[in-house]
Amino acid sequence: MKILVIRLSSIGDIVLTTPVLKAFKEKYPDAVVDFLVMDRFKDSIEGSAYVDNLILFKKGENDGIENLRKFAKKLKENKYDYVFDLHCKFRSLALTRFMGIKAYRYKKRSLWKTVLVKMKAIRYSVDDTIVKNYFGAFKKFGIKYSGENIEFPFSEEDLAAIDKNYYGLPIIAPGASKNTKKWLPEEIGKLAKLFYEKWGVKTLIIGGKEDNGRAEIIQEASGGVTINLTGKLSLKESGALLSKGRFLVTNDSGPFHIGRGVGCRTFVIFGPTDPGMFQLGKKDTLIYRGESCSPCSLHGDKECPKKHFNCMRKLKAENVMEVIEKIGG
Repeated sequence: MKILVIRLSSIGDIVLTTPVLKAFKEKYPDAVVDFLVMDRFKDSIEGSAYVDNLILFKKGENDGIENLRKFAKKLKENKYDYVFDLHCKFRSLALTRFMGIKAYRYKKRSLWKTVLVKMKAIRYSVDDTIVKNYFGAFKKFGIKYSGENIEFPFSEEDLAAIDKNYYGLPIIAPGASKNTKKWLPEEIGKLAKLFYEKWGVKTLIIGGKEDNGRAEIIQEASGGVTINLTGKLSLKESGALLSKGRFLVTNDSGPFHIGRGVGCRTFVIFGPTDPGMFQLGKKDTLIYRGESCSPCSLHGDKECPKKHFNCMRKLKAENVMEVIEKIGG
């Protein structure tokens, strides 16, 4: 059997495919699994033991109806028995249609719910977790949900690139795809200062180049007891670092799933989005104020619909520190 799994983006959503890929490989060990992903997100899945071939979608080269048609024609030459569309948006829908191969898709949120949430008519709540929905696409193949056993692959070379002086330090990931999913950098800085006062250790800040501005605010608010690594590590190296970290404090973002995937104790902060999207493990702790207007968004927004941003603004460093100390950070 030869199959194609499509999940083009983004980091977290790609990492979340690993439980169902693993389950499929365990049931069909001789199956060949190809995985289609955008080239900019390939590090999210490259090296997975459950993927035989990684196929890259290049946005500039493969976008547009005619280019999608040509790309689908090339994919069809691989003679897949089945295609599993775990993306279910325009590009993946177009590709599967042009390929003309039976495609199994995961169940996304109801359209009516999406419309009403965007109109701010109702608060958003998930129908099921993302991973469980992924498993739904494989139901006819006898693949049953067995938990969110997420994995994030990295190599010995990635680990060797990490300064061993960073082992055992607290790590903070201040970024997220949307503004309303980001906890205030001033409070993050205060939290890092609390870590230093309590344990006498500095805190590492990870993320992309786009997070450097927030990292500088955090550095100033902490009194200089953080180490800014934003834009300095690859995604794989970030995973390697997290595997050796004391714990991770993160927003609802890609690093949350990378941390879970390498077994790092993780404290995840939710504000406008629904924590019900995920089933947390033994090493995962939710920090969520549960404001009366939350969750208000599918994936976060540029600004708070209510203009007060209470879900994040009212969360203080002392609140988070209390949770971490209670768990035993």
